[in-house]
Amino acid sequence: MKLIVISPEAEDVREHAVLAELFAAGLTDYHLRKPTWTREQLAAFLRVLPAGFHPRIVLHTHHDLATEFALGGLHDRDRPKAQSNLLGYFVRSRAVHDVVTLRASLDCYDRVLFSPVFPSVSKSGYLPSFAPADLRSALALPRRAEVIALGGIDASRIPACRDLGFDGVAVLGAIWQAADPVRAFNELQNALHAHAA
Repeated sequence: MKLIVISPEAEDVREHAVLAELFAAGLTDYHLRKPTWTREQLAAFLRVLPAGFHPRIVLHTHHDLATEFALGGLHDRDRPKAQSNLLGYFVRSRAVHDVVTLRASLDCYDRVLFSPVFPSVSKSGYLPSFAPADLRSALALPRRAEVIALGGIDASRIPACRDLGFDGVAVLGAIWQAADPVRAFNELQNALHAHAA
């Protein structure tokens, strides 16, 4: 299973230093999601990161920066890869919040983030609203996209995500609300390895 980390939405003074440690600890995919940031703010953030990290970053906004910084992928809110006029080698992802939309997205994207799977750590009151049998059925379909569990993920919930049929997990609050984000990441990685299929 894959472990993805999503950035905090707002500025976090620890982010660059923590991100360097996460990459050193084995992080392969970092979703850079700063919905209120301008293009220049995002560009300034990316300029500070060593260029070797850029291929591991999936960008959520200001997609034109992906080619400028040779980033690893793009996250589109609702535009499938076939309708995008950006370069085709980028990983394309999107978030979905119900099983019907999940089923419709399985062959239009490289990655689909499904949330919330559990009550969210970072968004109070954000609760799951799916029938587990319907989700298992959707995740058992032949598909192009890897499907990633998001929402309320911590180390103790890795086995349940695997049992449902997810290809990995994405975390935000479990990392950025932790007193020691790197330790929290390592605990998640260890749980993934301990429950490897």
